[in-house]
Amino acid sequence: MKKKGLIVGAGGISWFAWKLLIVVFLTLTIVLCMLAFLSLQRFPPSHSQNPSSVSRRFLHPNWDSISFRGDPKVAFLFLARRNLPLDFLWKSFFENADADKISIYIHSEPGFVFNESTTRSSFFHDRQLNNSIKVAWGEASMIEAERLLLEQALKDPANRRFVLLSESCVPLYNFSYIYNYLRASPRSFVDSFLDKKECRYNPNMSPYIPMSKWRKGSQWITLIRRHAEVVADDDVVFPVFKMFCKRSHNCIPDEHYVQTLLAMHDSEGELERRTITYTEWNQSATNMDKSSWHPVTFSYEDAGAEQIKRIKDIDNVYYETEYRTEWCHNNSTQVPCFLFARKFSRGAAMRLLSEGVISQFDASAIMDPTQ
Repeated sequence: MKKKGLIVGAGGISWFAWKLLIVVFLTLTIVLCMLAFLSLQRFPPSHSQNPSSVSRRFLHPNWDSISFRGDPKVAFLFLARRNLPLDFLWKSFFENADADKISIYIHSEPGFVFNESTTRSSFFHDRQLNNSIKVAWGEASMIEAERLLLEQALKDPANRRFVLLSESCVPLYNFSYIYNYLRASPRSFVDSFLDKKECRYNPNMSPYIPMSKWRKGSQWITLIRRHAEVVADDDVVFPVFKMFCKRSHNCIPDEHYVQTLLAMHDSEGELERRTITYTEWNQSATNMDKSSWHPVTFSYEDAGAEQIKRIKDIDNVYYETEYRTEWCHNNSTQVPCFLFARKFSRGAAMRLLSEGVISQFDASAIMDPTQ
């Protein structure tokens, strides 16, 4: 007996069954393609073996060849929680600078505006980023804020050096000395070292970040333009840090990110592997327990001429984990290691100015006459 509409093939599978199999196959293919696409979006492919393949929307073959008018600039990039408590000191510093050689950018809390009511210095008026984010210490938001500062500063082709500073940083020299120091070196100043004693590397970072490229160092960096572009344009290493380098796992992103990123780009030969910002650490803990070390805040009593001279006289840095002494050179010339220092209180900053470390200054000029 024949049934209309039913055609049976040699294998005994109906035409409708074949059609169903084809539909299922096509559906599975589409689903797998979508999953693969989403996986690539979440975990970009590793470029650890070929750093040059990383997307570089800002990069140019010869960073010195970019044309611009006027003098090369130093971009001062301030990371602030809200206002700049040492704005009076920086006002004096910038007043003695060539305005055509400086750029100023501030990452502050979202919505905070630098104007006549929030700062004593017009140098900072409207210098805040409009796309700032909420920053938490020890989280990836800190390095995201750094990247936002660099991205904004890179829009000015005249910016050639990029100095990252905290709200408690002070300059140890006048602008002319700092400008010439930075321009004389073709290298970035990035404190970077291999610390085999640390357990901050998360194996989940591999293969995107191989352990052989894992580095540690100070957050306070000074970059040449080419390296600033690498950091601002990074879309490979930053997402991995954001996912796997967390304070809850004893990983502090800002102490590893730039150092590791530049190592992955094989750029360590283009670095002075030291910071130019001095930090004094509280060493009350034992040498074996450095996890509790914290930066010392300089008070008025700590900011005298003798103490500042001690910092300015430092000409080498010893890296215990690498058994390496980094002698401070600039274009083959031995120089002082540090141009800036942190963390300074308002009282300490007043003393620096009143004693002429930056320039002659009457500290009473910033005091409220009603108090």
